[in-house]
Amino acid sequence: MRMMMMVGFLREALAIQVRFSRSASSTFPFLHQHLYPFSSSSLSEAHLFTVSHLINSYGFSHKQALSASKYTNFRTPEKPNLVFAFFDSHGFSESQISEIVRSKPQILVSDPQKSLFPKLLFFYSKGASKPEVAKIVASCPTILTRSLKNQIIPYFNLLKEIFPSDEMAMRSIKCFPRALVDKPRCTESNINALQEIGVPKSNIAMLLTFQPKTFMVRPDHFKEVLEEVKEMGFDPSKIYFVVAVKVIRGQSKSTWKRKVEAYKGWGWSEEEIRLAFLKSPWCMVVSEDKLMAKMDFFVNKMGKESSLIARRPLLLSYSLEKRLIPRYSVVQFLLSKGLINKALSFKAVFESNEKMFLHRFVNVYKEEAPQLLNLYQKNVTDSKKQDCLSEGSTACRMPTL
Repeated sequence: MRMMMMVGFLREALAIQVRFSRSASSTFPFLHQHLYPFSSSSLSEAHLFTVSHLINSYGFSHKQALSASKYTNFRTPEKPNLVFAFFDSHGFSESQISEIVRSKPQILVSDPQKSLFPKLLFFYSKGASKPEVAKIVASCPTILTRSLKNQIIPYFNLLKEIFPSDEMAMRSIKCFPRALVDKPRCTESNINALQEIGVPKSNIAMLLTFQPKTFMVRPDHFKEVLEEVKEMGFDPSKIYFVVAVKVIRGQSKSTWKRKVEAYKGWGWSEEEIRLAFLKSPWCMVVSEDKLMAKMDFFVNKMGKESSLIARRPLLLSYSLEKRLIPRYSVVQFLLSKGLINKALSFKAVFESNEKMFLHRFVNVYKEEAPQLLNLYQKNVTDSKKQDCLSEGSTACRMPTL
């Protein structure tokens, strides 16, 4: 009912606009041009309706609507309404539909059953739910304009050669839907390059799941990265090889150089940096600001030698706010109460998992320090809230291993 009323209103408004536009164009030409820069003097009535419909139904700006009208054109709302109803029936939200239409306005004049439904049906057949498919399509509407037979299915078949199940292949797509339409031939070539040098399928699958953008580069450049990683001493059969490929592919040479200089500023030698990267490639993922903050924490706040951190680079992959500071606060509290001595290793305090840390440093002191658990949980919870605000979802973030 709301849609019919809106359409009726649009038709009336359009009729009034067209009548006034024609009258104004002959009587007040300057006023006509000023008020209706996209009216019938430059656009047909079909274009006028298209522009008005895009503005009023999908939230387009005037500029966006004019640009979109170059790619789609309709005189009545019947086809757009069918497309809207189609997406609505498959669980797409209004915001998702608007996002799709703004990105690919030509979809409004498509035949939903012939051109849209087969693609959605394909994803359903591979185990994706309606909400998951809606999220995939809304985040990459280009999928709807690509060939199911010639592009989407071949890419999925490529994934099936790497992943042990359809569900795991779909997980890769859900993490980064654009992989379906962005340089699929490069991805195929680069997967083959990894297999040729002995990288196990399981490791390739992990990289495809969490960092598919790593593959979206010219094959010649990708092979250069593989050679560089091998020269550093990484074994292609080990998981850290693909992690190192991801790290080097994910940043420019100038960024890499700045991080090297940052570590040198803390007294690390070139060889120490190379060995640290071999032990934990994540030490070169951390941003320069966070690198400096973590080194400052270890060296100046904790009073540790910089060379000790070079020998345990995994420490630099941990969150300063979510792990390092909360755990250090617990240890400082226990020290102040005389409940532990100072002979504690980095491994025991920072590298142990959450369950082990709580058992060793919190739960066993419930009677002596009942407030300790609340203190620790408050520090962790506060830092997680801040992390969500600043970094967003981590659902598809590559694990630190």
